[in-house]
Amino acid sequence: MATDILVPTLGESVSEATIGRWFKKPGDTVAADEPLVELETDKVTLEVNAPAAGELGEILVQDGETVEPGALLGSIVEAGAGGAKAPAKPAPKAEAKAQSRSETPKQTAEEAPARESAAAYGNHGEAAPAGARPSGDHGPAVAKLARESGVDPSSINGSGKDGRVTKGDMLAAVAKGPAQPAPAKEARPTLPRAPSVPDDAAREERVRMTKLRQTIARRLKDAQDTAAMLTTFNDVDMSAVMAMRAQYKDIFEKKHGTKLGFMGFFTKAVIGALKDVPAVNAEIDGQDIVYKNYYHVGIAVGTDKGLVVPVVRDADDLSIAGIEKKIAGFGKKAREGKLSIDEMQGGTFTITNGGIYGSLMSTPILNAPQSGILGMHRIEERPVVRAGKIEARPMMYLALSYDHRIVDGKEAVTFLVRVKEALEDPARLVLDL
Repeated sequence: MATDILVPTLGESVSEATIGRWFKKPGDTVAADEPLVELETDKVTLEVNAPAAGELGEILVQDGETVEPGALLGSIVEAGAGGAKAPAKPAPKAEAKAQSRSETPKQTAEEAPARESAAAYGNHGEAAPAGARPSGDHGPAVAKLARESGVDPSSINGSGKDGRVTKGDMLAAVAKGPAQPAPAKEARPTLPRAPSVPDDAAREERVRMTKLRQTIARRLKDAQDTAAMLTTFNDVDMSAVMAMRAQYKDIFEKKHGTKLGFMGFFTKAVIGALKDVPAVNAEIDGQDIVYKNYYHVGIAVGTDKGLVVPVVRDADDLSIAGIEKKIAGFGKKAREGKLSIDEMQGGTFTITNGGIYGSLMSTPILNAPQSGILGMHRIEERPVVRAGKIEARPMMYLALSYDHRIVDGKEAVTFLVRVKEALEDPARLVLDL
């Protein structure tokens, strides 16, 4: 008797994954719940575990191929049942997909083509890609948004596989409002890269971007194209926070089992500022502004595969210790590639810390559809004037990038001042002032 190995539900807005690698070969002994195959989506990498013990039978989908939730990957057979068979011919759906990219060599997991390509096709009489998805064939999330907003998905340049319109495409279209037909001369097809001279080409290495990297690229570009993004700066004297941290870090770690870093202080300071300036914790939905009366703070974490942003949900209900524990746990999961999709969704504001890499100043890009992102930077001693005297103080530049469509300059400056005040007098964070 064989037990099917199926692709699990991948999460909201994730409709397909790429086979990264199989950990076993047909005929290998398998224990129940043992990892069998790695799947890579445009958000996370996850493992599919064995549904039963036995031997790995036929593998129906090979490395680099694309699968959808519920697809049959292979089977587990009883030990000694002759599982070491030659790989079966791909199922018709998988075979069709393989034919659609017959001119592309099979890629490894790191080179697998992304579901949502950055390439855009103009809607000005220009032909869509071969095999483009028919305008009426949309996923449930797109159909729901179409019904609610009145935006016709067939009028949108889909960024998904084969020109498919994704949920992200719909949200961007709704945020822009009714589309206005543009003159044909504005169509700007992507120019091909000029070929390198032979001597240079021999020393180049071409590697397909991972799904995660392609999604990062697309989302950052979408944020720039959609939002009226602007950045304002301030600096903060970190003397008080550093003194408090030095005084209590050992006691803190002994009691709470986690290190006392700076992110707990910054997260608390941000929450206070968001409460004072609610526009920074809001987002635009069509012609409406949605004010979020909750505080789900995304913390950008760098990994070897790219930047991911796990979300500390209801961060205002957590103590500094609770926030530090959450962030430490996310960091460990991110490094091990074990963050779940749910842990990276629903953020209302983001904090990114370029200072850990030595950045002095930057202009972070919004994490759409959020309206604000705070950039932290390295701490360095700089001369400042205090009570008429020049002193060396540990200073950090802060940068707030915000969507000027919803956040006014006064509000942006006020937000940064509130963060600065809380960090320079951290007793405010404890006393909720």
